[in-house]
Amino acid sequence: MLGSKIDLFNSQWLDVIFAGRNKSYGAYDLRKDNSKTTSRAVIIGSLLFIIVVSLPLIIKYISGILPEDEKFKVTEVVLAPPPPINKEELPPPPPEPPKPKIDQIKFPPPVVVPAEEVRDEEPPTVEELKVADPGQKTIEGDPNADIVIDEPVGEAPKQAEVTEDNSIRDFASVEVLPEFAGGMAGWGKYLQKNLKYPPIARENNITGRVIMSFVVEKNGQLTDIKVLRGIGGGCDEEAVRVLKNAPAWKPGIQNGRPVRVAYTMPIFFQLAGQ
Repeated sequence: MLGSKIDLFNSQWLDVIFAGRNKSYGAYDLRKDNSKTTSRAVIIGSLLFIIVVSLPLIIKYISGILPEDEKFKVTEVVLAPPPPINKEELPPPPPEPPKPKIDQIKFPPPVVVPAEEVRDEEPPTVEELKVADPGQKTIEGDPNADIVIDEPVGEAPKQAEVTEDNSIRDFASVEVLPEFAGGMAGWGKYLQKNLKYPPIARENNITGRVIMSFVVEKNGQLTDIKVLRGIGGGCDEEAVRVLKNAPAWKPGIQNGRPVRVAYTMPIFFQLAGQ
């Protein structure tokens, strides 16, 4: 009996093992259906293995049945360079089309002849010459022809362009110096009327002269106002303010044209009674 093959999963042995026990427990069902489950697993595993091994052959077979897409072969083409152009073999340019005829009225040149040889031929009137071109003979023009305007030809030198001179001239190199509209006397009156003594300079008894530089433009306006040497106390700022508010001067003149001129001027600050 020991040497005989015992099937522990036989239903008889299962009933003996599970006698008096709860057969509704899952272990009893698993052992009872073990043979069926094992057989089903072996069959399904074998089928999956066969399908996986045969998959390349199946794909190759299917691809041979389906129609293949057209394949384009790309070929690189190298073009030869164009032959050189021989200017001598080029065809001549087409001739210019004939110019349209325009109305012309005969305008004979004046010739001194004896009185008996004078012909009674009336010269063209002014109104006729306005609508026609005086020529050597009378020609009827084409009213439907396009108007062609001849362009000037030749190699004559072009007129030199006049460039505007915006350079700043020195005070000593100008033919006519710039000045205030009323002269230096008028400039003194302007400063006396508009120049205000700064309170700080008055309290600290600051006096002296502020050296100013500016440019008199072509229109007489004062620009580029700077303090070359100041005395402080607000005097420098006051001098700049007075120059900025000054009316236009008479510009400097060089070669008959107004030019920009650099100008340097002192402005005095002095307290009354000093």
